[in-house]
Amino acid sequence: MNHLPLHHQLAGVREKQWSPRELWEAHRREEDSYRAFVTRFDDFVEPAPGPLHGAMLTIKDSLHIAGLPTTCGSRYPLAPRPAHDAASVAKLKAAGATLLGKTNCPEFLANYETDNAITGWTANPWDRSRSAGGSSGGEAAAIAAGLSAGGVGSDGGGSIRLPAHFCGIAGLKPTPGRVSAVGHVPEIAHPGGLLGVVGPMARTVTDVRLLFNVLAGYDPADPFSVPFEPRPVDLRGLRIGVVESFPMSPETATALRQAADLLGGTEIFSFSGFVSAHACWHFFFNVLTDSFKREIIARDPNLAHWTGLELLQNPPAQPSGADVVKQFALRDKLRAALLRQMQDVPVLLAPACAVPAFRHRERNWDGIGLLDAMSCLTPFNLLGMPALTVPFALSSEGLPLGVQLIGRPYTEELLLAVGEQLEELRGLDLCELS
Repeated sequence: MNHLPLHHQLAGVREKQWSPRELWEAHRREEDSYRAFVTRFDDFVEPAPGPLHGAMLTIKDSLHIAGLPTTCGSRYPLAPRPAHDAASVAKLKAAGATLLGKTNCPEFLANYETDNAITGWTANPWDRSRSAGGSSGGEAAAIAAGLSAGGVGSDGGGSIRLPAHFCGIAGLKPTPGRVSAVGHVPEIAHPGGLLGVVGPMARTVTDVRLLFNVLAGYDPADPFSVPFEPRPVDLRGLRIGVVESFPMSPETATALRQAADLLGGTEIFSFSGFVSAHACWHFFFNVLTDSFKREIIARDPNLAHWTGLELLQNPPAQPSGADVVKQFALRDKLRAALLRQMQDVPVLLAPACAVPAFRHRERNWDGIGLLDAMSCLTPFNLLGMPALTVPFALSSEGLPLGVQLIGRPYTEELLLAVGEQLEELRGLDLCELS
């Protein structure tokens, strides 16, 4: 039963086919041979009533759970032990969810592979020689392996969407502020809050929608949160733009075209600013944070792990205040230009990565390098747009291939509706194959 989608598990609880305790025991029986967890909770706690009563969920180890360390995959002390749950954790508990543990991530959340000096490398349940992705790799692996029915990750440069793609599950990067990021490490503030958000991950888009409905809402403690009332969704006559300009392997391109054919109403969408947006994201995510990471590492270089070191700048980055202002201005111009172009094409369809799950520390695929492979993800962090990974097909090697749906700000409900439509059209239930 623990490999069923979350909405099926919840239906079984409501119909008294099984109890929350039986679900908990089924999930606990699965051995974590993938190193998906940092901490597994040993005691069953009877859940509160609510829309998620009986949901067996996990939390990425960049979000606070009261009384437990939040390590972000690092042996450096990055945050004091919290007295309170993160806002997203508190909402899940109040809705009746049961937490099974905290999941693995790379050091500083700064890598596309989940590996660290605390737990080690997280393997992909589809192929143990492959990466589960990062930085929410432990979360994706746990869900794909039946160790969890869903949970919460965070995404500053593809960190929800890439692991979802690698592990054959669904994951939503919301608009900044739609889901409160209070209680996340690092804290959400400018400019990090423009890039990094908290969002749901699960086996199906339907499951992600269930979690999003609980997690979304105004939180005055989150500087990016605003009161927002979603509009009714109408898919009739919807125009979808297909972005084919990102680097892609042949199999990835084929899956993208197949998804476009299934959805219908698609047209080629070209935006010349994606390359500049990827470079601007790199400035904020890597260049601007370089000195902060180096300060932490300088406390004791022996504690550092390769996942926290790989994307450091060489030579060390020293951006000026003028550099920061110029990059903010560029970001705003790119965002305005893309939103103008999307006025009549409100949903984009793009790859979720250039390649399927790669082998441990593999970094080049027929001339596509690591950051180039992620250039289909990062512009939408920079530009503050919601994006959803939908598991879609399998590669010739039996690895998941996801596609990405992108919308204008605050259109998560529209993306989720299109994602559910694509799941129905796809027919193949990938989550039952893992």
